[in-house]
Amino acid sequence: MVVLLAAFSAATPYLTKYAIDNSIAVNKVDDFLFYVIIMFVVLILQTVFQLGFIYYAAWLGQNLVKDVRTKLFNHLLSFKMKYYDSSSVGVLITRAVTDMERIADIFGQGLFMIVKDLLTMIVVFAVMVYINAKLSLMVFIMLPLLIYATRIFQKVMKKAFEEVRTEVSNLNSFVQERLTGMKILQLFTREDTELRKFKAINERHKKGWLKTVWYNSIFFPLPDLSASIATGLVAWYGGLHVVLKGTDVSQGDLIAFIMFIPMLFRPLRQIADKFNTLQMGMVAANRVFKVLDTTSQIDDHGTHIAENFKGNIKFDTVFFNYVEDEAVLKGISFDVKAGETVAIVGATGAGKSTIINLLNRFYEIKEGIIAVDDVNIKDVTLQSLRSQIAVVLQDVFLFADTILNNITLNNPEITEAEVIESAKAIGIHDFIMSLPNGYHYNVKERGVMLSSGQRQLISFLRAYVTNPSILVLDEATSSVDSYSEQLIQMLPIKSQRVEPQLLSHIVWQPLKRPIKLLLWMLAKL
Repeated sequence: MVVLLAAFSAATPYLTKYAIDNSIAVNKVDDFLFYVIIMFVVLILQTVFQLGFIYYAAWLGQNLVKDVRTKLFNHLLSFKMKYYDSSSVGVLITRAVTDMERIADIFGQGLFMIVKDLLTMIVVFAVMVYINAKLSLMVFIMLPLLIYATRIFQKVMKKAFEEVRTEVSNLNSFVQERLTGMKILQLFTREDTELRKFKAINERHKKGWLKTVWYNSIFFPLPDLSASIATGLVAWYGGLHVVLKGTDVSQGDLIAFIMFIPMLFRPLRQIADKFNTLQMGMVAANRVFKVLDTTSQIDDHGTHIAENFKGNIKFDTVFFNYVEDEAVLKGISFDVKAGETVAIVGATGAGKSTIINLLNRFYEIKEGIIAVDDVNIKDVTLQSLRSQIAVVLQDVFLFADTILNNITLNNPEITEAEVIESAKAIGIHDFIMSLPNGYHYNVKERGVMLSSGQRQLISFLRAYVTNPSILVLDEATSSVDSYSEQLIQMLPIKSQRVEPQLLSHIVWQPLKRPIKLLLWMLAKL
């Protein structure tokens, strides 16, 4: 399509030349209709191929970006937690959404458009030389200066767009964090302070964009000025020779060249404009592929597939640090037998939650061994290891979805009937049914429609329905009442003695497979 469009672009002025020289100039008006019909057919074909070109260029860009975005998201899913500890969520969102759209523009509005314009210039250049070399020389005088200016423009615009993309990432990151923590800002009356910070970031963003506008405003008049000068030179030289009969310049040559000049200079302006799009896309692509090239995955070379842990856990001289030379765990060792209830108590920052993270292999230990049922967890496949361990955190995260989907996480093996039975078993069925639409009630982003205690009960139910071999509670009952806490503590243990007054509230539902409870109540001193 690009090749045909370039040919059609040069065909119209060429046909016009022949129509003038072979029809109008020699008073053969009857032949003029023939040229008009041919030009009309060329115009129709040019329109059809232009539509196809625009559509399929955009189609290619969107399909390519869809594949790259899927690959990027899949890559992000495999990153270890350490990567997210040091990365801004807002920046990663920019990479996955905004930067991806800029990559799509490379194909839809950048690369192929540039190829089309370049090919058009080459074809026009060749046809102009073929028609009249002397007139062509008058036009080409202006080209070297314009090409040099275009090259300088490309260099400065690349640097400017890198600055713009950096400020866009900063802006997205700032807004995302402040919206997430809006309650804290209002609670501590930090609105004015954060507004001043936002204004400063927004000002830098504006200056970055204005720099690109300034460069555009300097460059874009140059192609128009060059085209006007070239047209004047052609009109002067060609017109003079047309008046002087017997020269090698015809009336058709003069008209054709006046039509050719915009087709030669306008693409240079368009190339510069599309090059802006291409530059932004390349800057965005560099940032996206930098994430794709990042290797921050937990090594998953284990061959042992855990089907059902008994629950014997062993930490043997485990050393770990988040930051180099700042140890968090210093040779910690302990054993937990299957069926035991173990509480780990310590001061804030002592490493209680770290132990949970290490058991799930969210981080890699520096030294030592962590084993479950006498098998080093490094020898267990990540998927099977984490499928056997359920964790209920104090800071519960719920997605903007229904209660049912937040509990099952769209696992097709967990039915709604099983969720309802489990909810009845831990005494929260009535609470869920009191909500509009019951289990299909949308809790909105981060579960803001529920209280902290209700979110923790939902989180516990989410862990309970997966029938894990090991259950870890990270201060998971800190926001629930004492009655619900008793239900949570007693329910999973078959040998647990139940107080008579609680019997009417507890319905034991046999699980799909035996559950061994590791209860890590991480209480404050």
